[in-house]
Amino acid sequence: MNKLKDKIGYVFISPFFLVFFLFNAYPILFTVYLSMTRYKGYGAKTFIGADNFKLIFKDPNLVDAFMNTIKIWGVNIFFQIFLALLLVLVFSDIKYKVKGLGFFRVVFYLPNLIAAASIALIFVKLLDKDYGVVNQLLFSIGWIDKPIGWLTNPILAQMSVSGIQTWMWFGNSFILFMASVQAVSKETFEAASIDGAGRLQILKNITIPSIKPILMYVMVTGLIGGLQLFDIPFLITDGKGFPEGSLNTMIVYIYNMAFVYKNYGYASALSFVLFLVIMTFTVIFTLLTNRTEIKEFLHKRKVSKERKKEIANVKGSAKDE
Repeated sequence: MNKLKDKIGYVFISPFFLVFFLFNAYPILFTVYLSMTRYKGYGAKTFIGADNFKLIFKDPNLVDAFMNTIKIWGVNIFFQIFLALLLVLVFSDIKYKVKGLGFFRVVFYLPNLIAAASIALIFVKLLDKDYGVVNQLLFSIGWIDKPIGWLTNPILAQMSVSGIQTWMWFGNSFILFMASVQAVSKETFEAASIDGAGRLQILKNITIPSIKPILMYVMVTGLIGGLQLFDIPFLITDGKGFPEGSLNTMIVYIYNMAFVYKNYGYASALSFVLFLVIMTFTVIFTLLTNRTEIKEFLHKRKVSKERKKEIANVKGSAKDE
């Protein structure tokens, strides 16, 4: 009877494993299988081994797509974290005493709740070269004398997408950072202010250390999301990353390989390689940002092993006596 009760727990956790294997593990394993085949989405699959992976090293378009992704993500994550930290500095400053934090949280987070398709449509209209509101506004205040091709110039198009991504996600980072700062007692900030610490000193010695775990989380999730950037570049372009391929990100390139050029095998190989790249970057970044904690952990393990050896030697010598 007791053995039966012990096994009942597996019944309750089985739905999780069923969903995990069905919607996570199986697609990954099937993608690995497809990466070793020649498949057009219909008909028979021809097994070709590692040929698709060999082709990756000869594909110049892949390097361009990867660099486009890194450029867009890099600008986005820099300004996203910069704006979030700036807002945290303003709202946590005991001298400013800015009110209405709850209202601003909603306003800043709101873009994150809007569907990507709606955002893309809005910014296509705003940034249109001839009839866009942005150019019309700049004309009216005399800052420009000819229209700017926000979405037709390669560099401006990348910066525009980075700006859209920053606008969408900085509110999320701000809320996470602010929650970490609010966990620190106000007395700590007041004591630092009384002792003569400036705003930058408080930011460096109190604010940033208090949000370090969340900062790492935002960086890692931002990296994962940035390397998978798809919706905005795809929706505001022709689907192939114009102008001049500047918005042809990794996922857009993989999408076109699979659903436009019907090369599912090569697209699957690219997806698997991208998975490995994201995992590698995530591990490296985590190790770099937590190197102090890792050193302390390794040092404690070393000390613990040495103590165990000493205890074992003492017990051994006691037995001999």
